[in-house]
Amino acid sequence: MSIKNAKWPKNPIIYEINTWPWLKALSETYNTPINLNNIPDKIFNEEIRFFDAVWFMGVWERSPASKEIAREHPGLQNEYHKTLHDFKDEDVVGSPYAVYYYHVDNNIGGVDGLKNIRKRLAEREIRLILDYVPNHVSIDSLWTFESDLFIEGTLDDLMAHPYEYFSIGDKIYAYGRDPMMTTPWTDVIQINAFSLKAREKTIKTLLAIAEICDGVRCDMAMLMTNKVFKRTWGEKVGFIPEKEFWDEIISAVKERYPNFLFIAEVYWDMEWELQQQGFDFCYDKRLYERLAHENASTIRNHLKADWAYQSKLVRFIENHDELRAVEMFGVEKSQAAALIALTLPGARLIYEGQTRGHKIKRPVQLGRNPFEEENKLLIDFYQNLLKSIPGREFESASWALCETLSVNSGDTSFSNILSYLWWIDNNYRLIVVNYSVIPSKAHVRIKPFHFDTHKWNFTDLISNKSYSYNGEDLFKHGLYVELKPWKGHIFNIKRID
Repeated sequence: MSIKNAKWPKNPIIYEINTWPWLKALSETYNTPINLNNIPDKIFNEEIRFFDAVWFMGVWERSPASKEIAREHPGLQNEYHKTLHDFKDEDVVGSPYAVYYYHVDNNIGGVDGLKNIRKRLAEREIRLILDYVPNHVSIDSLWTFESDLFIEGTLDDLMAHPYEYFSIGDKIYAYGRDPMMTTPWTDVIQINAFSLKAREKTIKTLLAIAEICDGVRCDMAMLMTNKVFKRTWGEKVGFIPEKEFWDEIISAVKERYPNFLFIAEVYWDMEWELQQQGFDFCYDKRLYERLAHENASTIRNHLKADWAYQSKLVRFIENHDELRAVEMFGVEKSQAAALIALTLPGARLIYEGQTRGHKIKRPVQLGRNPFEEENKLLIDFYQNLLKSIPGREFESASWALCETLSVNSGDTSFSNILSYLWWIDNNYRLIVVNYSVIPSKAHVRIKPFHFDTHKWNFTDLISNKSYSYNGEDLFKHGLYVELKPWKGHIFNIKRID
Protein backbone atom coordinates (compact mmCIF):
# COMPACT_ATOMS: atom_id res chain seq x y z
CA MET A 1 0.00 0.00 0.00
CA SER A 2 1.36 3.45 -0.88
CA ILE A 3 1.83 5.89 1.99
CA LYS A 4 2.25 8.91 -0.27
CA ASN A 5 -0.16 11.64 0.86
CA ALA A 6 -1.46 9.29 3.56
CA LYS A 7 -2.15 10.25 7.17
CA TRP A 8 0.95 10.46 9.38
CA PRO A 9 1.53 8.47 12.59
CA LYS A 10 0.64 10.52 15.66
CA ASN A 11 4.03 10.04 17.35
CA PRO A 12 6.50 9.64 14.48
CA ILE A 13 10.16 8.77 15.02
CA ILE A 14 12.21 10.97 12.67
CA TYR A 15 15.78 10.39 11.52
CA GLU A 16 17.67 13.51 10.45
CA ILE A 17 20.45 12.93 7.92
CA ASN A 18 22.94 15.60 6.82
CA THR A 19 22.64 14.36 3.25
CA TRP A 20 25.80 15.53 1.50
CA PRO A 21 28.43 14.26 4.02
CA TRP A 22 26.36 11.14 4.71
CA LEU A 23 26.50 10.16 1.04
CA LYS A 24 30.20 10.99 0.95
CA ALA A 25 30.81 8.68 3.91
CA LEU A 26 28.82 5.88 2.22
CA SER A 27 30.90 6.35 -0.94
CA GLU A 28 34.08 5.91 1.09
CA THR A 29 32.70 2.89 2.96
CA TYR A 30 31.59 1.10 -0.21
CA ASN A 31 34.49 2.40 -2.31
CA THR A 32 32.14 3.56 -5.08
CA PRO A 33 30.26 6.82 -5.76
CA ILE A 34 26.92 6.73 -3.93
CA ASN A 35 24.09 9.23 -4.28
CA LEU A 36 20.34 9.15 -3.71
CA ASN A 37 19.95 6.78 -6.68
CA ASN A 38 22.02 3.86 -5.41
CA ILE A 39 21.98 3.71 -1.61
CA PRO A 40 22.62 0.06 -0.61
CA ASP A 41 19.70 -1.97 0.74
CA LYS A 42 21.75 -2.65 3.87
CA ILE A 43 21.39 1.00 4.90
CA PHE A 44 17.60 0.75 4.70
CA ASN A 45 17.52 -2.61 6.47
CA GLU A 46 19.86 -1.66 9.32
CA GLU A 47 20.25 2.12 9.78
CA ILE A 48 16.84 3.43 8.72
CA ARG A 49 14.42 0.61 9.54
CA PHE A 50 13.39 1.81 13.02
CA PHE A 51 12.05 5.16 11.81
CA ASP A 52 8.71 6.47 10.58
CA ALA A 53 10.32 9.27 8.56
CA VAL A 54 13.71 10.39 7.29
CA TRP A 55 14.56 14.08 7.08
CA PHE A 56 17.14 14.49 4.33
CA MET A 57 18.61 17.81 5.38
CA GLY A 58 20.32 19.89 2.68
CA VAL A 59 19.14 18.42 -0.63
CA TRP A 60 18.47 21.73 -2.41
CA GLU A 61 20.79 23.33 -4.93
CA ARG A 62 23.43 25.33 -3.08
CA SER A 63 24.55 28.83 -3.85
CA PRO A 64 27.91 29.43 -5.58
CA ALA A 65 28.16 32.79 -3.80
CA SER A 66 27.41 31.21 -0.43
CA LYS A 67 30.09 28.61 -1.05
CA GLU A 68 32.71 31.30 -1.64
CA ILE A 69 31.60 33.26 1.42
CA ALA A 70 31.74 30.08 3.51
CA ARG A 71 35.23 29.25 2.23
CA GLU A 72 36.61 32.68 3.10
CA HIS A 73 34.86 33.25 6.45
CA PRO A 74 37.60 33.34 9.17
CA GLY A 75 35.37 31.98 11.95
CA LEU A 76 34.12 29.14 9.80
CA GLN A 77 37.68 28.36 8.70
CA ASN A 78 38.55 27.73 12.34
CA GLU A 79 35.56 25.40 12.67
CA TYR A 80 36.50 23.50 9.51
CA HIS A 81 40.02 22.84 10.76
CA LYS A 82 38.72 21.76 14.17
CA THR A 83 36.34 19.33 12.45
CA LEU A 84 38.63 17.91 9.74
CA HIS A 85 42.34 17.52 10.53
CA ASP A 86 43.01 17.22 6.78
CA PHE A 87 40.60 20.00 5.72
CA LYS A 88 40.74 21.15 2.09
CA ASP A 89 38.88 24.04 0.42
CA GLU A 90 36.89 21.59 -1.71
CA ASP A 91 35.32 20.18 1.47
CA VAL A 92 33.19 23.34 1.65
CA VAL A 93 29.99 22.86 -0.36
CA GLY A 94 28.11 25.88 0.98
CA SER A 95 25.30 26.33 3.47
CA PRO A 96 22.16 24.20 2.96
CA TYR A 97 20.26 27.20 4.34
CA ALA A 98 21.44 29.55 1.60
CA VAL A 99 19.21 27.98 -1.04
CA TYR A 100 20.05 28.88 -4.63
CA TYR A 101 16.90 27.26 -5.98
CA TYR A 102 14.48 24.58 -4.81
CA HIS A 103 15.84 21.94 -7.18
CA VAL A 104 17.45 18.78 -5.82
CA ASP A 105 21.19 19.21 -6.23
CA ASN A 106 22.60 17.06 -9.05
CA ASN A 107 25.70 16.44 -6.94
CA ILE A 108 23.63 14.17 -4.68
CA GLY A 109 21.48 12.52 -7.36
CA GLY A 110 19.04 15.18 -8.51
CA VAL A 111 15.26 14.93 -8.51
CA ASP A 112 15.33 11.42 -10.01
CA GLY A 113 17.46 10.26 -7.10
CA LEU A 114 15.05 11.84 -4.63
CA LYS A 115 12.05 10.18 -6.30
CA ASN A 116 13.91 6.88 -6.20
CA ILE A 117 14.65 7.10 -2.50
CA ARG A 118 11.13 8.25 -1.69
CA LYS A 119 9.79 5.17 -3.44
CA ARG A 120 12.16 2.89 -1.53
CA LEU A 121 11.25 4.53 1.77
CA ALA A 122 7.52 4.28 1.01
CA GLU A 123 7.89 0.54 0.36
CA ARG A 124 9.02 0.31 4.00
CA GLU A 125 6.24 2.66 5.24
CA ILE A 126 8.78 5.40 5.90
CA ARG A 127 8.04 8.99 4.93
CA LEU A 128 10.32 11.67 3.51
CA ILE A 129 10.89 15.14 5.00
CA LEU A 130 12.81 17.99 3.34
CA ASP A 131 13.82 21.53 4.34
CA TYR A 132 12.01 24.75 3.64
CA VAL A 133 13.71 28.06 4.48
CA PRO A 134 10.99 30.75 4.67
CA ASN A 135 13.06 33.68 5.89
CA HIS A 136 15.62 33.99 3.07
CA VAL A 137 17.29 32.63 -0.06
CA SER A 138 20.91 33.03 -1.17
CA ILE A 139 22.09 36.45 -2.36
CA ASP A 140 22.57 35.02 -5.85
CA SER A 141 19.33 33.00 -5.87
CA LEU A 142 17.29 32.77 -9.05
CA TRP A 143 14.51 34.39 -7.00
CA THR A 144 16.43 37.68 -7.17
CA PHE A 145 15.35 38.02 -10.82
CA GLU A 146 11.81 38.60 -9.55
CA SER A 147 10.49 41.77 -7.93
CA ASP A 148 8.59 42.54 -4.72
CA LEU A 149 9.84 39.46 -2.85
CA PHE A 150 12.49 41.00 -0.58
CA ILE A 151 13.15 43.74 1.95
CA GLU A 152 14.51 46.72 0.01
CA GLY A 153 16.71 49.51 1.31
CA THR A 154 17.99 52.86 0.18
CA LEU A 155 21.42 54.19 -0.73
CA ASP A 156 21.49 55.83 2.70
CA ASP A 157 20.86 52.42 4.31
CA LEU A 158 23.73 50.92 2.35
CA MET A 159 26.12 53.75 3.22
CA ALA A 160 25.16 53.78 6.90
CA HIS A 161 24.93 49.98 7.35
CA PRO A 162 27.17 48.30 4.74
CA TYR A 163 27.08 45.00 6.64
CA GLU A 164 23.27 44.93 6.70
CA TYR A 165 22.49 45.87 3.09
CA PHE A 166 23.93 45.07 -0.35
CA SER A 167 23.19 45.98 -3.95
CA ILE A 168 22.18 44.02 -7.03
CA GLY A 169 22.34 46.33 -10.04
CA ASP A 170 20.52 49.50 -9.05
CA LYS A 171 18.52 47.75 -6.28
CA ILE A 172 19.51 47.67 -2.60
CA TYR A 173 18.40 44.75 -0.44
CA ALA A 174 18.66 43.67 3.18
CA TYR A 175 20.63 40.62 4.25
CA GLY A 176 18.67 37.94 6.12
CA ARG A 177 18.38 38.61 9.83
CA ASP A 178 17.50 37.07 13.18
CA PRO A 179 16.56 39.92 15.56
CA MET A 180 18.31 38.15 18.44
CA MET A 181 21.65 38.27 16.61
CA THR A 182 23.86 41.35 16.36
CA THR A 183 24.93 40.71 12.77
CA PRO A 184 22.91 39.56 9.74
CA TRP A 185 23.58 36.50 7.57
CA THR A 186 25.61 37.97 4.71
CA ASP A 187 25.11 35.05 2.34
CA VAL A 188 21.31 35.41 2.15
CA ILE A 189 18.70 37.99 1.15
CA GLN A 190 15.71 38.74 3.41
CA ILE A 191 12.28 37.70 2.13
CA ASN A 192 9.47 40.13 2.96
CA ALA A 193 6.88 38.14 4.93
CA PHE A 194 4.33 40.93 4.49
CA SER A 195 4.60 40.94 0.68
CA LEU A 196 1.62 39.45 -1.16
CA LYS A 197 3.92 38.34 -3.96
CA ALA A 198 6.36 36.69 -1.52
CA ARG A 199 3.51 34.77 0.07
CA GLU A 200 2.28 33.62 -3.34
CA LYS A 201 5.82 32.54 -4.23
CA THR A 202 6.09 30.59 -0.98
CA ILE A 203 2.81 28.77 -1.61
CA LYS A 204 3.79 27.93 -5.18
CA THR A 205 7.18 26.62 -4.04
CA LEU A 206 5.76 24.51 -1.23
CA LEU A 207 3.12 23.00 -3.51
CA ALA A 208 5.92 21.90 -5.83
CA ILE A 209 7.88 20.48 -2.87
CA ALA A 210 4.77 18.64 -1.66
CA GLU A 211 4.73 16.68 -4.90
CA ILE A 212 8.10 15.03 -4.09
CA CYS A 213 8.02 14.51 -0.30
CA ASP A 214 5.68 14.04 2.65
CA GLY A 215 6.56 17.01 4.83
CA VAL A 216 8.87 19.94 5.50
CA ARG A 217 10.91 21.19 8.42
CA CYS A 218 10.64 24.98 8.27
CA ASP A 219 13.81 26.76 9.32
CA MET A 220 13.44 29.46 12.03
CA ALA A 221 9.67 29.52 11.45
CA MET A 222 8.93 32.08 14.17
CA LEU A 223 10.81 34.81 12.24
CA MET A 224 7.88 35.01 9.80
CA THR A 225 5.14 35.61 12.37
CA ASN A 226 3.56 39.06 12.10
CA LYS A 227 4.72 40.32 15.50
CA VAL A 228 8.32 39.11 15.16
CA PHE A 229 8.66 40.32 11.57
CA LYS A 230 7.28 43.76 12.40
CA ARG A 231 9.55 44.04 15.45
CA THR A 232 12.56 43.07 13.31
CA TRP A 233 11.93 45.34 10.32
CA GLY A 234 9.69 48.15 11.57
CA GLU A 235 8.87 50.85 9.03
CA LYS A 236 10.63 48.92 6.24
CA VAL A 237 7.59 46.61 5.95
CA GLY A 238 4.67 48.94 6.63
CA PHE A 239 1.36 47.74 8.06
CA ILE A 240 0.85 44.27 9.51
CA PRO A 241 -1.32 42.06 7.24
CA GLU A 242 -4.66 40.85 8.54
CA LYS A 243 -3.61 37.22 8.16
CA GLU A 244 -0.56 35.54 9.64
CA PHE A 245 2.06 34.34 7.16
CA TRP A 246 1.79 30.69 8.28
CA ASP A 247 -2.01 30.71 8.47
CA GLU A 248 -2.08 31.69 4.82
CA ILE A 249 0.72 29.40 3.63
CA ILE A 250 -0.17 26.21 5.49
CA SER A 251 -3.90 26.38 4.76
CA ALA A 252 -3.21 26.84 1.03
CA VAL A 253 -0.87 23.84 0.89
CA LYS A 254 -3.11 21.61 3.00
CA GLU A 255 -6.09 22.41 0.81
CA ARG A 256 -4.38 20.37 -1.90
CA TYR A 257 -2.27 18.06 0.30
CA PRO A 258 -4.20 17.68 3.57
CA ASN A 259 -1.73 15.20 5.06
CA PHE A 260 1.42 17.12 4.15
CA LEU A 261 3.33 17.63 7.41
CA PHE A 262 4.68 20.97 8.65
CA ILE A 263 7.38 21.01 11.34
CA ALA A 264 8.51 24.32 12.82
CA GLU A 265 11.96 25.06 14.11
CA VAL A 266 10.81 27.51 16.77
CA TYR A 267 12.32 29.13 19.88
CA TRP A 268 11.48 31.93 22.35
CA ASP A 269 8.56 29.96 23.86
CA MET A 270 6.48 30.47 20.71
CA GLU A 271 5.60 26.79 20.21
CA TRP A 272 1.92 27.13 21.12
CA GLU A 273 1.55 30.17 18.88
CA LEU A 274 3.01 28.33 15.89
CA GLN A 275 0.81 25.31 16.58
CA GLN A 276 -2.23 27.59 16.41
CA GLN A 277 -1.02 28.93 13.06
CA GLY A 278 -1.15 25.45 11.55
CA PHE A 279 2.07 23.59 12.33
CA ASP A 280 1.68 19.88 13.01
CA PHE A 281 4.78 19.79 15.23
CA CYS A 282 7.08 22.38 16.80
CA TYR A 283 10.56 21.99 18.28
CA ASP A 284 10.53 21.43 22.05
CA LYS A 285 13.64 23.47 22.79
CA ARG A 286 12.46 24.03 26.36
CA LEU A 287 12.59 20.31 27.11
CA TYR A 288 16.07 20.12 25.58
CA GLU A 289 17.30 22.90 27.87
CA ARG A 290 15.74 21.30 30.92
CA LEU A 291 17.25 17.91 30.12
CA ALA A 292 20.64 19.53 29.57
CA HIS A 293 20.75 21.97 32.48
CA GLU A 294 17.94 21.33 34.97
CA ASN A 295 16.53 18.42 36.98
CA ALA A 296 13.74 15.88 37.16
CA SER A 297 11.38 18.27 38.99
CA THR A 298 11.45 20.95 36.28
CA ILE A 299 11.18 18.29 33.57
CA ARG A 300 8.16 16.84 35.38
CA ASN A 301 6.52 20.27 35.51
CA HIS A 302 7.17 20.70 31.78
CA LEU A 303 5.36 17.43 31.13
CA LYS A 304 2.23 18.62 32.96
CA ALA A 305 1.23 20.78 29.99
CA ASP A 306 -2.01 20.03 28.16
CA TRP A 307 -2.13 17.03 25.86
CA ALA A 308 -3.08 19.22 22.88
CA TYR A 309 0.23 21.06 23.31
CA GLN A 310 2.44 18.11 24.28
CA SER A 311 1.32 15.89 21.44
CA LYS A 312 2.46 18.45 18.85
CA LEU A 313 6.06 18.88 20.02
CA VAL A 314 9.29 17.50 18.54
CA ARG A 315 11.46 15.98 21.29
CA PHE A 316 15.22 15.72 20.76
CA ILE A 317 18.57 15.76 22.53
CA GLU A 318 20.56 16.44 19.36
CA ASN A 319 20.20 17.93 15.89
CA HIS A 320 22.51 19.69 13.45
CA ASP A 321 22.30 22.98 15.39
CA GLU A 322 23.10 21.59 18.84
CA LEU A 323 26.23 20.10 20.36
CA ARG A 324 26.52 16.36 19.99
CA ALA A 325 24.57 14.67 22.78
CA VAL A 326 27.58 12.88 24.29
CA GLU A 327 29.40 16.22 24.44
CA MET A 328 26.47 18.12 25.95
CA PHE A 329 25.30 15.46 28.39
CA GLY A 330 28.07 12.87 28.75
CA VAL A 331 27.47 9.24 27.82
CA GLU A 332 25.38 8.08 30.82
CA LYS A 333 23.24 11.20 31.12
CA SER A 334 22.68 11.20 27.34
CA GLN A 335 21.16 7.72 27.64
CA ALA A 336 18.72 8.87 30.31
CA ALA A 337 17.86 11.99 28.30
CA ALA A 338 17.28 9.92 25.16
CA LEU A 339 15.11 7.45 27.07
CA ILE A 340 12.87 10.35 28.14
CA ALA A 341 12.85 12.31 24.87
CA LEU A 342 12.10 9.27 22.70
CA THR A 343 9.24 7.90 24.81
CA LEU A 344 7.14 11.05 25.21
CA PRO A 345 4.06 12.05 23.19
CA GLY A 346 4.74 13.96 19.98
CA ALA A 347 7.40 13.52 17.32
CA ARG A 348 10.80 12.11 18.35
CA LEU A 349 13.98 13.13 16.50
CA ILE A 350 17.36 11.39 16.23
CA TYR A 351 20.28 12.93 14.39
CA GLU A 352 22.55 10.78 12.22
CA GLY A 353 25.62 9.83 14.27
CA GLN A 354 23.81 10.22 17.60
CA THR A 355 23.24 6.48 17.98
CA ARG A 356 26.94 5.80 17.37
CA GLY A 357 28.19 8.28 19.94
CA HIS A 358 29.73 10.79 17.56
CA LYS A 359 31.22 13.77 19.38
CA ILE A 360 32.13 16.33 16.72
CA LYS A 361 29.56 18.99 15.80
CA ARG A 362 30.04 19.53 12.08
CA PRO A 363 29.57 22.89 10.34
CA VAL A 364 26.71 22.45 7.88
CA GLN A 365 28.81 24.03 5.13
CA LEU A 366 31.06 20.95 4.97
CA GLY A 367 30.42 18.11 2.54
CA ARG A 368 32.58 15.58 4.38
CA ASN A 369 32.44 14.04 7.86
CA PRO A 370 35.41 13.56 10.16
CA PHE A 371 36.39 9.99 11.04
CA GLU A 372 35.09 9.07 14.50
CA GLU A 373 35.31 5.92 16.55
CA GLU A 374 31.93 4.34 17.25
CA ASN A 375 30.71 3.77 20.79
CA LYS A 376 29.55 0.13 20.96
CA LEU A 377 27.78 0.77 24.28
CA LEU A 378 25.62 3.49 22.72
CA ILE A 379 24.97 1.51 19.55
CA ASP A 380 23.56 -1.35 21.63
CA PHE A 381 21.64 1.04 23.87
CA TYR A 382 19.89 2.80 20.99
CA GLN A 383 19.08 -0.46 19.21
CA ASN A 384 17.33 -1.70 22.35
CA LEU A 385 15.66 1.66 22.91
CA LEU A 386 14.32 1.98 19.39
CA LYS A 387 12.84 -1.51 19.62
CA SER A 388 11.22 -0.72 22.98
CA ILE A 389 9.70 2.76 22.76
CA PRO A 390 5.92 3.03 22.38
CA GLY A 391 5.43 2.85 18.64
CA ARG A 392 2.63 2.32 16.17
CA GLU A 393 0.82 -0.15 18.41
CA PHE A 394 0.26 2.82 20.77
CA GLU A 395 -0.95 5.07 17.94
CA SER A 396 -4.25 5.88 19.68
CA ALA A 397 -3.05 5.27 23.23
CA SER A 398 -3.57 7.45 26.28
CA TRP A 399 -0.67 8.89 28.27
CA ALA A 400 -0.29 10.16 31.84
CA LEU A 401 2.40 11.16 34.31
CA CYS A 402 2.75 8.89 37.32
CA GLU A 403 3.20 10.12 40.86
CA THR A 404 6.43 9.18 42.69
CA LEU A 405 6.42 8.88 46.47
CA SER A 406 9.10 8.58 49.15
CA VAL A 407 10.05 5.06 50.24
CA ASN A 408 11.39 6.10 53.66
CA SER A 409 10.76 9.16 55.77
CA GLY A 410 13.44 11.72 55.06
CA ASP A 411 14.54 10.14 51.76
CA THR A 412 13.97 12.76 49.08
CA SER A 413 15.59 10.84 46.22
CA PHE A 414 12.11 9.92 44.95
CA SER A 415 11.93 13.40 43.37
CA ASN A 416 14.74 12.38 40.99
CA ILE A 417 12.55 9.72 39.39
CA LEU A 418 10.32 10.47 36.40
CA SER A 419 7.60 8.04 35.41
CA TYR A 420 4.73 7.95 32.93
CA LEU A 421 2.37 5.39 31.44
CA TRP A 422 1.11 4.66 27.92
CA TRP A 423 -1.95 2.43 27.64
CA ILE A 424 -4.46 1.20 25.08
CA ASP A 425 -6.77 -1.80 25.49
CA ASN A 426 -4.61 -4.41 27.23
CA ASN A 427 -1.28 -2.88 26.20
CA TYR A 428 0.64 -0.97 28.87
CA ARG A 429 4.08 0.62 28.66
CA LEU A 430 5.56 2.18 31.81
CA ILE A 431 8.67 4.37 31.64
CA VAL A 432 10.71 5.02 34.80
CA VAL A 433 13.96 7.05 34.79
CA ASN A 434 16.31 8.22 37.52
CA TYR A 435 17.37 11.58 36.12
CA SER A 436 20.09 12.40 38.64
CA VAL A 437 23.70 11.77 39.70
CA ILE A 438 22.74 9.78 42.80
CA PRO A 439 21.08 6.38 43.38
CA SER A 440 17.36 6.97 43.87
CA LYS A 441 14.30 5.00 44.88
CA ALA A 442 10.58 5.60 44.92
CA HIS A 443 7.14 4.09 45.01
CA VAL A 444 5.47 4.81 41.65
CA ARG A 445 1.70 5.24 41.64
CA ILE A 446 0.66 3.86 38.25
CA LYS A 447 -2.59 5.72 37.62
CA PRO A 448 -5.15 5.25 36.13
CA PHE A 449 -4.17 1.57 36.08
CA HIS A 450 -6.70 -0.86 37.68
CA PHE A 451 -4.77 -3.79 39.16
CA ASP A 452 -7.64 -5.51 41.03
CA THR A 453 -6.44 -8.73 42.70
CA HIS A 454 -4.57 -10.11 39.68
CA LYS A 455 -0.88 -10.80 39.46
CA TRP A 456 1.10 -8.73 36.99
CA ASN A 457 4.28 -9.28 35.06
CA PHE A 458 6.60 -6.31 34.43
CA THR A 459 9.16 -7.02 31.70
CA ASP A 460 11.92 -4.45 31.33
CA LEU A 461 12.43 -4.17 27.57
CA ILE A 462 15.86 -2.59 28.06
CA SER A 463 17.38 -5.35 30.24
CA ASN A 464 14.94 -8.19 29.34
CA LYS A 465 14.42 -8.88 33.05
CA SER A 466 10.95 -9.72 34.36
CA TYR A 467 9.33 -9.08 37.74
CA SER A 468 6.00 -10.29 39.16
CA TYR A 469 3.78 -8.27 41.50
CA ASN A 470 0.51 -8.71 43.33
CA GLY A 471 -2.18 -6.28 42.22
CA GLU A 472 -3.27 -5.46 45.78
CA ASP A 473 0.30 -4.48 46.75
CA LEU A 474 0.68 -2.34 43.63
CA PHE A 475 -2.58 -0.56 44.43
CA LYS A 476 -1.68 -0.03 48.08
CA HIS A 477 1.98 0.94 47.85
CA GLY A 478 2.78 1.53 44.20
CA LEU A 479 5.62 -0.04 42.25
CA TYR A 480 8.91 -0.02 44.17
CA VAL A 481 11.86 1.04 42.00
CA GLU A 482 15.49 1.54 42.90
CA LEU A 483 17.74 2.91 40.18
CA LYS A 484 21.38 3.83 39.81
CA PRO A 485 22.23 7.32 38.44
CA TRP A 486 20.88 7.97 34.92
CA LYS A 487 19.31 4.51 34.64
CA GLY A 488 15.77 3.62 33.63
CA HIS A 489 13.19 1.00 32.73
CA ILE A 490 10.69 0.59 29.93
CA PHE A 491 8.25 -1.92 31.36
CA ASN A 492 5.81 -3.91 29.29
CA ILE A 493 3.00 -4.81 31.70
CA LYS A 494 0.90 -7.96 31.28
CA ARG A 495 -1.63 -9.63 33.53
CA ILE A 496 -0.70 -13.15 34.62
CA ASP A 497 -3.72 -15.36 33.96
